[in-house]
Amino acid sequence: MKAFLLAAGLGTRLRPITDTVPKCMVEIKGKPLLGHWLDMISASDEIEQIFVNTHYLAEQVETFIAKSSYADNVNLIHEKELMGTAGTLYHHRERFLTCPLMLIHADNYSVFDMAAFIRSHRERPADCPITMMTFRTDTPKSCGIVRVNHCGVVTDFFEKVDNPPDNLANGAVYIIEPEVVNALDKGVFDFSTQVLPGYMNRIFTFENTTYHRDIGTPESYEKARAFL
Repeated sequence: MKAFLLAAGLGTRLRPITDTVPKCMVEIKGKPLLGHWLDMISASDEIEQIFVNTHYLAEQVETFIAKSSYADNVNLIHEKELMGTAGTLYHHRERFLTCPLMLIHADNYSVFDMAAFIRSHRERPADCPITMMTFRTDTPKSCGIVRVNHCGVVTDFFEKVDNPPDNLANGAVYIIEPEVVNALDKGVFDFSTQVLPGYMNRIFTFENTTYHRDIGTPESYEKARAFL
């Protein structure tokens, strides 16, 4: 298995914090969000290669990785122009056609059992090439809310609607099979809104019951910092 940490975003909703720091480098408990992800991934024997894309204030990300213990295991991909969460996957698809890929939005703060997540994907129902991490959110209007059946397969998706039917949210962390990467079309930009809708009833879910938060606003960031 490979892992692709999406770390190129501008983090506009988190300003003024992100005026001088890329969102993935915002610190929780004295460590950048990216560092927390690299810790979890590196502790897994299942993940053989790690990729990280950069764009905004890329030199900070590059310096952090170069000085870390992960320098020899991380492949940096710099984007001169943002290609989006699906666009960058399409552009680099040749790297991800031989084995499952863990696709991660690295600007979230998440604590979970990595082995259990991988195991849930291996034990997923037939014809589900995607396993999505979900979590219970306290701000459902700001999230992509999912509805699942008795098998844990996504049947409906509500992207930031005014009256969401539940609080079970898409955590923007996935394990995807090569067929998903291979089926991407040129011109796609966003994975959540342009790719996932084509896989309704074919996305298995793994609920993170420990902790997961989108560090999207200063208020959300403060809540994550308070998590023990």
